[in-house]
Formats: sequence, C-alpha cells, structure tokens
Amino acid sequence: MTSPTTHPPTTVDLTTALASLDARNISAWFGERKILDRVSLLMPAGRVTALIGPSGCGKSTFLRILNRMHELVPSASLAGEVLLDGQDLYDRNRRLTDARRQVGMVFQKPNPFPAMSIFDNVLAGLRLTGTKAPRSTKDRLVEESLTRAGLWKEVRDRLHQPGGALSGGQQQRLCIARSLAVRPRVLLMDEPCSALDPTSTRRIEETIEELADEVTIVIVTHNMQQAARVSHQCAFFLAEHNAPGVIVEHGPTDLMFASPVDARTADYVNGRFG
Repeated sequence: MTSPTTHPPTTVDLTTALASLDARNISAWFGERKILDRVSLLMPAGRVTALIGPSGCGKSTFLRILNRMHELVPSASLAGEVLLDGQDLYDRNRRLTDARRQVGMVFQKPNPFPAMSIFDNVLAGLRLTGTKAPRSTKDRLVEESLTRAGLWKEVRDRLHQPGGALSGGQQQRLCIARSLAVRPRVLLMDEPCSALDPTSTRRIEETIEELADEVTIVIVTHNMQQAARVSHQCAFFLAEHNAPGVIVEHGPTDLMFASPVDARTADYVNGRFG
C-alpha cells in the first residue's frame, strides 16, 4: 500500500509578482442549462478589469470560474482554460488551495468571522491554506495588509476586538485585508460596494485604485460610474433571448464608454436598458 501524499506547510512570502489572467473559450453549465458560451478575456497584470452587463448574463459565474469556485456547485460543469501566467488553474496536478491562494475573492456582502478578532480575521486565510509564519511576520503581515486595505489607522488600537463590531464598509475592507494577507496575484471582487453607503463605497474605490499597481483586479459591478472610475478595461456581458451569456465587446474603459463599437454596448453604458 502506498502512503498518502503529504504536502509540507508553506511559508508566507511577503513579495508577490504581478500576473495576468487569461480565460480562453470558457463555457459553463448548471445542469443542462448553459450559462456562458465560449467566453475569452485577457485580464492584464496590474490592471483593473470591470465586468459589466445586466443581471443574469453570467458575470458572477465567470468570476467564480476564475478561482475554481464554480466547481463547488454539484450540478456545475465547464469547458475551456483559465491561465495564470500561462499555467492552467484547472490542471489536475494543481492543488485547489494553491489556485485559491493565488486568485483571491472578495464577495458582495462583507463576510468577516464575526466572533474572531480583527487580527485573527486578517490571518484566517493563512490558516486555511496551511501557511506558517513566526509571530513577528504575522504582526508585520497584519499591519501591512490592513494598511493596503486602507483600514490600519482606523483599527490599529483595537486589533483584538471582534471583526463583527466594525461598520459595513470597515468589514468589507477587513475582508480585502484578509484576502491580501495570503499574497494573491489576482483579486476578484463581486460587487464589493453594492451593500455599502456612498462614503464607504468611495473608500473601497480608493482602495482599489491604490492596489491596482500591486495586484491584478477583476471586479463585477452594475454601477457604470464606478466602472468608469476604477477600471482600466471593461468587458460587456450580455445574454439575449434566453441564450447563454457572451462578451459582446471589451476594451479600454474610456473607449467603451465614449465610443463603443456595438450599439448594444452604447445602450447599456448610457442606461437605456439593464
């Protein structure tokens, strides 16, 4: 009998190289229902890509495919490739925890562990990925991650208080800090401001702008003004007449808003439907 394969614990790396993400011919299903049809999109390193389009066109499904969350749904299946710097995230020899560490996710609703301290919330991802670090490194990582998420100055004197006691906007930034602590190369954000007030939304957008030089960001948003403010490129998704979602058009954000090629894109970004 062969012994089970064991993986040594990883150690935290405080340096991370920027990475591009390249989705090629992605099709996705829930059971028999096809959600996406041959979607391809290059998300360049160190840039913010906004996924826009009306509800039900497959944007969030596409986002979840990018870090292998789609496969958590029992009826889900997909075809195509997701390449992180040329390496397929779905390669059968690639560990799921490695894919999730390199491609992090921030959800629509802030989801800190409410009874866990702010300090421990930031480090939660390290525990889930089996990453080891000495206390001095953890202290530095918590400060750096909260600083990058724009939250350090607000919470540095109460790191051992529950994360659930923070305001909604602070909780979302805490979730961003938690994602950043494992040093992802790509950060996915699924409507991260939809549940927040305007002041908190502005702070999250500032955080996205500050992070753009350090990590590749892909954001789903229904807010066209937000897409125009924070992204470098946009991809417009659409599902017409019960057909699966496709990308109608993608390109630099300023061109997508000022002079889109497809009339449907112009109608959507100008609020004529959706």
